[in-house]
Amino acid sequence: MEYTYTHWKDVALSQGKTPFDTLNDLFQQLLTIASGDVSQSLKWLTSLDKEYDITQNFDKPYSIAEFIEDLIDRGYIEQDTETSKMIITPKTEKGIRERSLNEIFSSLKKGGSGDHKTNFSGSGAERQPETRPWNGYEELVNLDATGTMINMLKHSSLDSLNLNEDDLQVYETDFHTQVATVLLIDLSHSMILYGEDRITPAKKVAMALSELIMRSYSKDTLDIVAFGNEAWQISVKDLPYLKVGPFHTNTKQGLEVARHILQRKKFANKQIFMITDGKPSCMIENGRLYKNSFGLDRKIVNKVLDEAVKCRREKITITTFMIASDPYLQHFVREMTDANKGRAYFASLDNLGGFIFEDYIKNRKRRVN
Repeated sequence: MEYTYTHWKDVALSQGKTPFDTLNDLFQQLLTIASGDVSQSLKWLTSLDKEYDITQNFDKPYSIAEFIEDLIDRGYIEQDTETSKMIITPKTEKGIRERSLNEIFSSLKKGGSGDHKTNFSGSGAERQPETRPWNGYEELVNLDATGTMINMLKHSSLDSLNLNEDDLQVYETDFHTQVATVLLIDLSHSMILYGEDRITPAKKVAMALSELIMRSYSKDTLDIVAFGNEAWQISVKDLPYLKVGPFHTNTKQGLEVARHILQRKKFANKQIFMITDGKPSCMIENGRLYKNSFGLDRKIVNKVLDEAVKCRREKITITTFMIASDPYLQHFVREMTDANKGRAYFASLDNLGGFIFEDYIKNRKRRVN
């Protein structure tokens, strides 16, 4: 697969970032493309430095070797005891999610994607009287000082006040219906065909959405399902490592797994977000893989439509984000959307995050009876 890099500009330096932060930001971008492969990402980083003299633009000497030492010392990468290879740590996994979130939020503009405006601005939400323990992710702008103090005094004395993280109490900032979301990510081979990297934007959106929910909508749930020849559930921490395989597209099983997950959720709002660039080309039939990569096989398509109808009956809305523009694929998406009474967006890779974030936050205000 080929990647195209734009000319390096030292924008980060003008914004007061340290040499480590500048290189780490680029390193995290490369990690996302390399599916968490530290060795490959550092090779790319070294090549970019040689071509664009990145480290030469710093105010004081700072080499790639020193950057790698700092990555280890600061706990961003470590050596795997079994393979002896360098791997990323949970600290870096979280950093990649945060970077993806900041990248998408910074690209959202008033009235940007589609014909609807974003429903948030900064912290944006109105403070409610209810309080809860701090979830460890969100900013402490809504700190309940009284509740926090009471929690601290329970294990402190007047001579020794000890504030622990578990003492922190915050005000609720949302009074909307809770939302259960399953994000479906297509890992079929077409996601990297023709020299276009479609999986990296999809991963960024998944990581950013998971970080958004953990920070700001802690009562919502997000489950993630990958699908190729079959569908399987993955965890948030697995997202940076997702790779496209030599897979066909089992859309039917992807929707089925998502529907079964949502059946267990006691929420008023249930939704499926599906990111795909291809037609359904396979399904499991009598325990075996039935596949047809040529055109739209009505046998496969009809099974997908059946699944869309089942979701509609269970009040599960399917929102499809199609990142391909082929007319016959758009026809299939419209057919499935009509069967589910859901929504569809034909999004470019550049505005995929904007579409999904606007739609997610908008849907939190929609109550299903």
